[in-house]
Amino acid sequence: MLGGAGVAAGLLPGAWSPVYAAQVPQQMKIRPIRRAKVALIFPHRPSGQPTWPTKDYDYDARRTELSARLRKECPGTDFTADIVAHASSDVEKILAETKDVDAYLVYIIGIWTGVANQIMRSGKPTLIVDDLYAGSGEVLGPVPESRKNKWQAALICSSDFGDVVRGVRWLETLSAMKGARIVNVRDRDITEQTKLLQGIFGTSMVQMTSAELNERYTAADDKLARQWADWWKRGAENIVEVQDEDILKAGKIHVAFVKAMEDLQADALTMDCLGLYYSNKSRAYPCLSFFEMLNQGLTGICEADVDSTVTALLMRYLCNRPGFVSDPVVDTATNEVIYAHCVMSNRVYGPAGKTNKYVLRTHAEDRLGVSVQSLMPLNAPVTTARVALADRHMMLHSGTTTRNIDEFEKACRTKLAVKTNAQALLNNWTRGWHRVTVFGDYRRDLANIGQLAGLTVLEEDKEWMS
Repeated sequence: MLGGAGVAAGLLPGAWSPVYAAQVPQQMKIRPIRRAKVALIFPHRPSGQPTWPTKDYDYDARRTELSARLRKECPGTDFTADIVAHASSDVEKILAETKDVDAYLVYIIGIWTGVANQIMRSGKPTLIVDDLYAGSGEVLGPVPESRKNKWQAALICSSDFGDVVRGVRWLETLSAMKGARIVNVRDRDITEQTKLLQGIFGTSMVQMTSAELNERYTAADDKLARQWADWWKRGAENIVEVQDEDILKAGKIHVAFVKAMEDLQADALTMDCLGLYYSNKSRAYPCLSFFEMLNQGLTGICEADVDSTVTALLMRYLCNRPGFVSDPVVDTATNEVIYAHCVMSNRVYGPAGKTNKYVLRTHAEDRLGVSVQSLMPLNAPVTTARVALADRHMMLHSGTTTRNIDEFEKACRTKLAVKTNAQALLNNWTRGWHRVTVFGDYRRDLANIGQLAGLTVLEEDKEWMS
């Protein structure tokens, strides 16, 4: 159930490049990430019984060794006291004594206790680890029932301890989501979306109306807004069509958003940008503000799309990298999908990563305001996902970047082509247009996180997905 590039160690915000940190007009505050609280359970039968790993196995020594290594290599997790369980009859008491934990890690060091099977039914995210030759039968046996009943469980059977650490990161990611808060800038009611979000991930969401946005925009410091405008212009490879006044307006709305996120103790912001701008309820597009949030390790997402905001937050907490929200275009002739939108970071590998060139352009559909054309790295693996909160699904596909499309004016400013199974995407596409792309191979990580969150995971680039 594992694969791909390694995950960044720890759930701390990514470090910035020293030059960037020294020159940027204003460093945005990144809130402390909620730590994971995980109950660590070691099932095994009493020593002296003829079973795997062996009759007189030293379970205490193995438990002590694994416990110490987990605590050393998983600094983002608070493990509760080690719990030994000899039989499934122990589970009821264990669950009663660990009600306040976020998740369970069941490390099977001896076989045929029935404990893992029972813990998987608890309704909390559960990571089951087979200490090889100690629990294989108990790990593999419940797989069909687990899938059928959508238990919130993920399995690790690997001789590489790094894979166990990676699995703990999935639990850390979900725990971070519990402490996250999203600001949703829109005028329509968000009650139902807020309930769904809270129910699935424990993430909170607060609303900002256009009236409040305009109050904050008016109060935004003009001098700081100008500094931001100058900063973005200096960094751009080119500026095409854009009026200086629109870049200054982008600076104003960014200053307003920075203050709002500090006031509301938020980790992400999404805005009904098109709806509010076209109805004259917003005086600026937020594209450059979102560009800066993504560059600094925060999350700014277009179109009040809560599903995409959740997906981008999962990616951020998993790997400290920004998510690129797009309107994908499928091209079966070239076997590519083209991710098209009007804003993306130029630090696709995180705040401390290498930068790529960007161009300031008008917004594509109306040729107004200012947006970002990010010219992203090529021949790089990417992973694309979407969480659909309403029906508890996660869609996934992956590929390799091939080209930045810039030879025609159609569609959004940033157009990144990716080699993938285009025909399968066309056959299987479902649940909305937007997708969120992160640089790196995090497909298995996201699939397991989705399973741990109780989502149905659909790999949409597989032939005729069921």
